[in-house]
Amino acid sequence: MPLKSFVVVLSALLIAVVAETRGQSQPRARDLGVPFEGTPGPLNAITDVAGVRVAHVTLIEGHGALRVGDGPVRTGVTAILPRGKIFSPVFAGWYSLNGNGEMTGTTWVEESGFLEGPVMITNTHSVGVVRDAVIEWMRDNNIVDRLAGDHWWGLPVVAETYDGFLNDINGFHVGKEHVFQALNTASGGAVAEGGVGGGTGMVCNQFKGGIGTSSRRVGDFTVGVLVQCNYGGREGLRIAGAPVGREIDDLRPELGATPEPGENGSIIVVVATDAPLLPHQLKRLARRVPIGIGRLGGLGTNGSGDIFIAFSTANPDGWSRTEPVRLEMLSNDRMSSLFQATAEATEEAVVNAMVAGRTMVGINGNTVHGLPHDRLRAILEKYNRLGEQ
Repeated sequence: MPLKSFVVVLSALLIAVVAETRGQSQPRARDLGVPFEGTPGPLNAITDVAGVRVAHVTLIEGHGALRVGDGPVRTGVTAILPRGKIFSPVFAGWYSLNGNGEMTGTTWVEESGFLEGPVMITNTHSVGVVRDAVIEWMRDNNIVDRLAGDHWWGLPVVAETYDGFLNDINGFHVGKEHVFQALNTASGGAVAEGGVGGGTGMVCNQFKGGIGTSSRRVGDFTVGVLVQCNYGGREGLRIAGAPVGREIDDLRPELGATPEPGENGSIIVVVATDAPLLPHQLKRLARRVPIGIGRLGGLGTNGSGDIFIAFSTANPDGWSRTEPVRLEMLSNDRMSSLFQATAEATEEAVVNAMVAGRTMVGINGNTVHGLPHDRLRAILEKYNRLGEQ
């Protein structure tokens, strides 16, 4: 297949294939012996939370010198649907560790306590087209609740990180057709990681970054996390407590004509749970995401957009325009284990993103290297941190 106009739509079928072959061609962090605390769900993914669906559309086209509007293209879009392709608002809360970034729709999430549609993740300069496309998709699929007649409105949640080191970010290559593809093909099951979807052109700790996911079981409940990581410097990177960033001082991003990505950058984190939590409790959950990032050396630097949203798929009848509703709520005294699960799953999701990352060449020959698996294992062994495979 020619590289030009190469568009990968990660449908349910492709996601299933990735899941079947991951043990041979796409190892995850645990497959390499990286030790983590906690018990993951069967997929170790955000889709372990029943009803959550995910899809990526990945856009890769061209090579060589940057020609704005033509490429090279290294970008995409990721969709997370809390309850699938229906209008069924979920309780939600959000938090920003450092706000040099964007997540649209969060003012209404804060005010109303509800997330009324999907969460989309893309590159910084494609937020607008993705937001508008979500509204059109909701209209065309009748995923709305009308006030009267045909009157309705939507404030979609769309988050971003910057992929301009590898991608023609000012060429605006993400179109509404790609948003529709992601929303229409979202499914449960295993979730592709690394340089896919919105994470296609992202850099994490100066290695190839992108999408990562993980989950934790907490009694009868599940916490699932999906990250789009594009943050962090090299020196502070620690994995399972081992100073991986200091040990791998080479394999830095190679420059053509674009400034090197330093410690600044961004990370978007989506936390899903089936525990019956209300909006203020979900904000508390989102506030624990930085603990997982901090274990890896993340600081929330001035130039970073570290923005997180958490939602609960419990209380399926919790939203109504007119009628009183009865709700279940987990007691605050039982939340500490969910806090721990959120931190653990966030940490693992970021490492999964880097482990899945593959060396990528983008605009002007700019190159970002994937985290070398053999060297990671050797470092973990050196510091007596290598776990079971």
